[in-house]
Amino acid sequence: MSREAKSAESARGAPAIASASSVTHYRTKEVDGVKIFYRETGPKDAPVLLLLHGFPTSSHMFRNLMPALADRYHVIAPDYPGYGQSESPDRAKFNYTFDRYGELVDGLLDQLGVAKYAMYVMDYGAPVGWRLALKHPERISGLIVQNGNAYNEGLKEFWDPIKAYWSDHSDAHRKALYSLVSPETTIFQYTDGVSDTSRVSPDNWIHDQALLDRPGNAEIQMDLFYDYRTNVPLYPAVQAYFRKYQPPTLIVWGKNDKIFPADGAYPYKRDLPEVEFHLIDTGHFVLEDKADEVVPLIRDFLKRKVGTETKRKVAVQ
Repeated sequence: MSREAKSAESARGAPAIASASSVTHYRTKEVDGVKIFYRETGPKDAPVLLLLHGFPTSSHMFRNLMPALADRYHVIAPDYPGYGQSESPDRAKFNYTFDRYGELVDGLLDQLGVAKYAMYVMDYGAPVGWRLALKHPERISGLIVQNGNAYNEGLKEFWDPIKAYWSDHSDAHRKALYSLVSPETTIFQYTDGVSDTSRVSPDNWIHDQALLDRPGNAEIQMDLFYDYRTNVPLYPAVQAYFRKYQPPTLIVWGKNDKIFPADGAYPYKRDLPEVEFHLIDTGHFVLEDKADEVVPLIRDFLKRKVGTETKRKVAVQ
């Protein structure tokens, strides 16, 4: 590659030359008796970026982002129990809650020797990440928020049937939510609000729906819909964390999302006056059709706010 080509590549915010460090590894660790799958790439002694996925997907949603950051960052993307390649314990023996997910991700990071990290939080990844930030505020070097809620303003009409279930935990309201794990809803999550759906791979909903359709998985999802109610009372504590610690924060939010609409993005400005705020003209899964717009923003933010220098720390096995 010529010097001019390298300069052009660098200007676009992408790594100029792929290296061995950009290879993604697919690993599993047992954390508190549960097998947790995770993807990992980048130099082991580089600054760490933790990627926390949303519903109804898994670390699969970061398959394209990870190589784009691997030249400068040690990137880790776990699957929660019941998602992706992680174990799906029996509901009679395992509590499918956001508290439990936070504990298991925290335990995974401890096993990997990670004591400082930035977080990319999206959808369900936000309440998992907020629990980590509240428990270990000193460990968080920065935040990338993509359609991840922390304010009451972000729970609009889409959430009304789920709130009805919160109100009484009835079988009738639970059954009304089964449509949220249907193929039609999974496709909706990837295509609604997207101006050019030819940029969104159908592999996404084929992958996600196959996992949602596993025996017993729908009941896991219903349990998590009900447990989402526990996130709302945490919002004041999360907002207080923002105000006190002022973590460097980048928002890259799909503004056409009906699940987590832009109403939930604006309030971050109240508590994080230095937030870098970008509304992206797309829907729920920003990385699927707008990676060319978002990845340079992420790389620039991380370079300025988190750094790129490698530091000696506990090696990941």
